[in-house]
Amino acid sequence: MILSIEHRTTYTYTEPVNYTIQQFRLTPQDGFGQRVRQWEIRANGNLHQFKDAYSNIAHTLVIDGTHEGISILASGEVETGLDIPPQDTDLPLTVFLRETPLTAMDDKLRSFAEQFVQPIMGIGIVNSLMSEITDRVKYVKGSTEIETTASKAFALGNGVCQDQAHILIACCRHLGFPARYVSGYLFTEDGSLMESHAWADVWVDSNGWQSFDISNRCRTNGDHVRLATGLDYRDACPVSGMRVGGGKETMSVLVEVKQSQQSQQQ
Repeated sequence: MILSIEHRTTYTYTEPVNYTIQQFRLTPQDGFGQRVRQWEIRANGNLHQFKDAYSNIAHTLVIDGTHEGISILASGEVETGLDIPPQDTDLPLTVFLRETPLTAMDDKLRSFAEQFVQPIMGIGIVNSLMSEITDRVKYVKGSTEIETTASKAFALGNGVCQDQAHILIACCRHLGFPARYVSGYLFTEDGSLMESHAWADVWVDSNGWQSFDISNRCRTNGDHVRLATGLDYRDACPVSGMRVGGGKETMSVLVEVKQSQQSQQQ
């Protein structure tokens, strides 16, 4: 399937901004069943491209001058559902066993994870974890914030895809499975998901990296497009940064993922 994607992010401010620096992780790469056919990023400032520690393609935006808003557009086409293996990473797998502030365990979450210990630890354990997390932590939009930890979302029993991914990652690491956070997009037939999506990769021995979309209780498939990975949301978030001035900030995000005309004709 060929997916056409537009991801618009707009910032407006109540007062002029004197200086802005942001980082974007808005560029998909070939691998994990996808091939990028075309992609571009447009923004009202100077962009510098680099690869970060997790091999994500990232950009730094600098606006060194008075401005009253920022407009960012990432767009292109990605072909999915292909027989393309995951990209290699330069980092040792032990890096993905590290606990971070967003994936820190507390006693309640640790006790939950340890229920899944079996003599032979394999992919079935991760599937069971995913299913149980979805049952226990309902998807409720607006119930958490970007700084909500895995243990807090688990205690609340509510969260969004970011929280569910953090919970699975925390549990998998505790059980000895290297795990990482993935940001990206999800195609839906009705176009109901007008925002970015998140899921988790788990290294399962001889099976290597396997992807789990916890919110949809499924393995990732041709409906998913990967953008970036990291230890948690902070490493892989699409847009982050800081500014000087500006007063109150308003951010709007609109994501459109649809099948390209070429894909529909095939």
